[in-house]
Formats: sequence, structure tokens, C-alpha cells
Amino acid sequence: MSKAGGLVPRLQAFINSPTGPKTTHFWGPVANWGFVAAGLADSNKPAEKISGNMTSAMCVYSALFMRFAWAIQPRNYLLFACHFCNEGVQLNLLRRWYEAQQSQPALVVEATPK
Repeated sequence: MSKAGGLVPRLQAFINSPTGPKTTHFWGPVANWGFVAAGLADSNKPAEKISGNMTSAMCVYSALFMRFAWAIQPRNYLLFACHFCNEGVQLNLLRRWYEAQQSQPALVVEATPK
């Protein structure tokens, strides 16, 4: 049997699988790749424009959803891969934000005499 002959049954099996394109287990992760794309686009921005709070929240969010993608049955490898990549992108942004914060001189607030 040729390799091409087995392609159609495998494609049908994927389409009808519990994590195939007929389910939210497929389209949810596909949409979440937008987070990765946005993070990659932010990599070109100056580090002073990165929000430390939002980037930290995205790190926690992706870590939680990686755990969720691994814990559910059937395992959602597409969701796991999406959040694994997002975790890497967000950690890089968090590193850039931290380095920018460390390189800024400390603000000294002087008390005004009365």
C-alpha cells in the first residue's frame, strides 16, 4: 500500500478526533497563537514600554494552561505547544523589562522643609 493511500483515512481520523478541527480543543489553541505573535511583535518595542505586571500575568496564565493542557483527557498537545511558546516569549519580555528597570537610576525623593 502506498503512503498516499493511507493519507485520506488518517486525515478523516484527525478531522473526527476529539481534538480535531470540529472541536474547541482545536480552535481555542489556534486562536491562542495570537498571544505568541503579539509577544514576538513586542520584542521589537523599547524595553521601557513593556508592562511588567501584564507580562507577569501572561507568564502565570501560560504556565497554568500548560498544566491544564497536559491534565485533561485527551491531552491537548496543540494547546500545550501554544502556551509553551508563549511562556518563552513572555519570559524573554520579562527579562528585558527587568534589565531596563535595573539600568534606570533610582529616583530620590527629597523631603521639602516647612
